[in-house]
Amino acid sequence: MALSFFTKNKKTLQARCRDDYATKMRLKYAPFYLAMDGQKGTTVKLNGREMIMLSSNDYLGLSFHPKAIEAGRAAMLKWGTSTTGARTSNGSRTFHLELEEKLAAFLGREACHISVAGYLACMSSVASFAQKGDVILADKNIHSCLWDGIRLSNATVERFSHNSPDDLRDVLAAVSPDSPKMMVVEGVYSMEGHIARLPELSEIAEEHGCFTVLDDAHGFGVLGRQGRGTVDHFGLNDKVDVICGSLSKSLASTGGFVAASTDVIEYLRSHSKQTIFSAAISPSQAACAQASLELMQTEPQHLEQLWANTHKYRAILKSLGLDTWESETPAVPIVLGSKERVYPFWKALLDKGVFTVMSIAPAVPAGKDLIRTAISAMHTDEQLEKIADAMAYAVKKM
Repeated sequence: MALSFFTKNKKTLQARCRDDYATKMRLKYAPFYLAMDGQKGTTVKLNGREMIMLSSNDYLGLSFHPKAIEAGRAAMLKWGTSTTGARTSNGSRTFHLELEEKLAAFLGREACHISVAGYLACMSSVASFAQKGDVILADKNIHSCLWDGIRLSNATVERFSHNSPDDLRDVLAAVSPDSPKMMVVEGVYSMEGHIARLPELSEIAEEHGCFTVLDDAHGFGVLGRQGRGTVDHFGLNDKVDVICGSLSKSLASTGGFVAASTDVIEYLRSHSKQTIFSAAISPSQAACAQASLELMQTEPQHLEQLWANTHKYRAILKSLGLDTWESETPAVPIVLGSKERVYPFWKALLDKGVFTVMSIAPAVPAGKDLIRTAISAMHTDEQLEKIADAMAYAVKKM
């Protein structure tokens, strides 16, 4: 019988998983993957204790709206729990088409395609259109999903300084005028809370024949008329080729969308692997998103309350001398500058019943380690007062 010597080689990848330092630290301090026991609006229950949720992306607070909940329930009763298939084969339904038509009309676009995840939708908005030999001009601070799309495209990438038209112009000066070009930016940067300098950036992109992709996951529902987003906020619908985003934030569902001209969307449906090989979103997901889209247009008080809460919250942080990275939106970072300061601040807020998320380098630039917070239309004045007290306590604990 042959010896089993050669079958006893160490599995290097298994050892890598077991010995990974980052994973060991995450498990030791446990700041992520905390599972809530329950939730009602902006109140969550963690380990049996009620806390204020201050890091959700439920900007308009529609995830507990009775009309959104009822729409999801009715769709499930009519269509079942899942389509169990991709849109290219057996998974497409009329409710997908209806949501796409309504989203496209709302955004002033000819067509739209919805996907099972916002990450995949935004990734496909880059990977589907750029290819080897093209040049992509990317803001250095764009989301991971866009970077993944850039990598999959095999295009050459040139980064420009965050939200800097001057640097974009300088970078483009070194790019061949004959190269097919794409510019990739976000409407609202979720870590920084910055609004893209879209008027200047789009003007430069137009001068150089750039196809422009804008990820508006955090601008949709927050900026523009009735929450139409960053492009509408600036009145630049004819300057941006693709708007992509998420259904899991202001639309209180899950999934993602890409909106553009009919030619562009049909091209995506032919060439996007993320689109072709992903299962369709469920009936309830589509129905909740559609109901939320209708609420955005019929109940303006949610958007108004969101901005009223945002102004109150910013005033609280300013009074405590906290650095909010010049955030302009309900996505408000608290920049503390090092992980040694971030962890005790996060823990102090948790101890006082306020749930937030910490983000440290390399997830953010070095020296920008922060607590990521976000305001919702559902936050009450009483909750904002408790948040103010918790922030004051956390400042003393640094």
